[in-house]
Amino acid sequence: MRNKWILLMSTAIILLAAGSGWLYYKEKYGGGISFTSREKPQELEKVEFVAQPADEYDVIVVGTDPEGIAAAVSASRNGLKTLLVDGHDREILGGLMTLGWLNSIDMNYDVENKSIVPGAKMPVLNKGIFLEWYDKVEGDSFDVNTAANAFNKIVQNEELLDLHLKAKAIEPITEHGQEDLTVVEGVSITREDGTVQQVKAKAVIDATQDGDFAAAAGVPFTLGREDLGDMKSQMAVTLVFRLDNVDNEVWKQVRQRLSNDNNPNTGATEMSAWGYDEMQKYPAVNKERLKMRGLNIGRQNDGTILINALQIFGVDPFDPESRAEAFEIAKEEIPHVVKYMKELYPEFANVEFVDTAPELYVRESRHMKGMYRLTILDLLENRDQWDRIGFGSYAVDIQRTSPADNGAVVMDPPKYAIPFRSIVPQKVDNLLVVGRAASFDTLPHGSARVIPTGMATGESAGAAAKIAIDSEMTFRELAESKEDIKKLQDLINSKGMDVQPYTPKVHPYMEHEAYPGLKVAVYLGIAIGGYSNDFRLDDASNPQRFVNQWNIAKRVYPNSFKGDASASIAGIDEAGKQLLTLEQACYTIAKAVELDVARDQAQTELIGKGLLNPSTVDKIKDPNQLTNGDTYMLLKDALERVVGVKF
Repeated sequence: MRNKWILLMSTAIILLAAGSGWLYYKEKYGGGISFTSREKPQELEKVEFVAQPADEYDVIVVGTDPEGIAAAVSASRNGLKTLLVDGHDREILGGLMTLGWLNSIDMNYDVENKSIVPGAKMPVLNKGIFLEWYDKVEGDSFDVNTAANAFNKIVQNEELLDLHLKAKAIEPITEHGQEDLTVVEGVSITREDGTVQQVKAKAVIDATQDGDFAAAAGVPFTLGREDLGDMKSQMAVTLVFRLDNVDNEVWKQVRQRLSNDNNPNTGATEMSAWGYDEMQKYPAVNKERLKMRGLNIGRQNDGTILINALQIFGVDPFDPESRAEAFEIAKEEIPHVVKYMKELYPEFANVEFVDTAPELYVRESRHMKGMYRLTILDLLENRDQWDRIGFGSYAVDIQRTSPADNGAVVMDPPKYAIPFRSIVPQKVDNLLVVGRAASFDTLPHGSARVIPTGMATGESAGAAAKIAIDSEMTFRELAESKEDIKKLQDLINSKGMDVQPYTPKVHPYMEHEAYPGLKVAVYLGIAIGGYSNDFRLDDASNPQRFVNQWNIAKRVYPNSFKGDASASIAGIDEAGKQLLTLEQACYTIAKAVELDVARDQAQTELIGKGLLNPSTVDKIKDPNQLTNGDTYMLLKDALERVVGVKF
């Protein structure tokens, strides 16, 4: 999930390109280890942990992925006795980054920082504990041993933090609270030796990848793309694999190829490379379950590389057998992938497959229903939030959901805020949920799921526990108090984070007269802007495209649109190549809402029933050639009337 819009300029100068936005500088911001001056690969340090936790803590954090580490360290540094516990059979820290081998970070750069000068390195948005760890590794691609040791050093330095690994089970201890709320009072840990221990806590933070602990406590979630009416799909799972025999000369050839591609979606640094788009044409042996994307390559200090590119479909992340099957089908396919690479690219002629990551890279599973659900409109409008606890700026990268799907980049926001309410669950108190399982709709999750954002929410959760405990209030009460949220933000800022308010950027598309309709189209997943945020509002539409839009609306709102929009194009040859007229568009809407009306009477009937606003018709410049913007406005009118939603 690398940001393919990023270019490494040979002079390391960040340019502002008129009309095309920022070009991101790929080298890391501050500190770090130069690849050319690095020492030999680090040996993995043994992670020391307590065999038996105490019976009571101020805070318990479940999950040793980066988000959990940030949460536990933050709580500890704020004076809270903290337990960081993990239920996987892990011996090192870092989860997805060190055991899933996702060793290239999708960065949140502060592209609108007014202090940036030509030649300066791009500052990151989320500082604090993320930047502390980041300064200990090689860059935005890193050696996984370096990363694991860096996480371990940060954790082991905390006197108030106990670490417990290899628990066989971690289950919530709950009681029934007021207003039908479930209150989490601690965790029940089944230790490696089978002993069950009840550990009480004043606050618990779920930092598991899939929100497992919160789900067990009764927190409501949606799954995959459920909020878009797609009950079966979720983004592809990946198994990262390692290749050997990539020395400095081979890497030089890699950089030469990618710098000569004349393709803005390719590039390379000393530690990472992204491109090789011809790999998307790889003919999978298991074509129903697997597909390759362009290569995302992270270099290791031992002369190997890690490849994040093999996408696996139809995996149930909650089913151990399904996950095991994913490993097997990927391992059967990888030798064919490597053979294809060696034949296609001379620089890889001598590479050899070594092994695969110990854990799968699962991009999407549960999406929590929190006090506030981050929507794609928050990103579309670069919204600040009064209760901001971190920021995002990574492109909305929606990976494939099936071999027939191409995925999409919905848009590329310069900055948006994550509200505290998005880590506070509905129905359950004394619990926060951080990371990719937090309260994000499917589409904004494509951006907010990245590690720097997750670590920011984790660090803020640890600080929130301090505020709530000291004030003897629940997280729900904290989320409703502007005074106490201000205390939380002051505390976050004092620890090295930066959650100051900002003025949202106004994009050109926001000033287009069809913008109210665009919001509807983006919300439903109909409109795609890509890295350039070009939604093509003035491009001509066609009858087939408009039918497709209504089919998507029907999928999201099945109880509101029971008609058959496709009936409106029966008899039209090559409907995707014809111009869309206002008459045809109105007839399509009529069919979608089950109006029995003639084509030439559809417009009058829609206006009479309040399904079409006369002012929308008046703004259409050419009734014989509707644009995408025109169709989005028509869609907006009908949805507001039939569904009763406002965008």
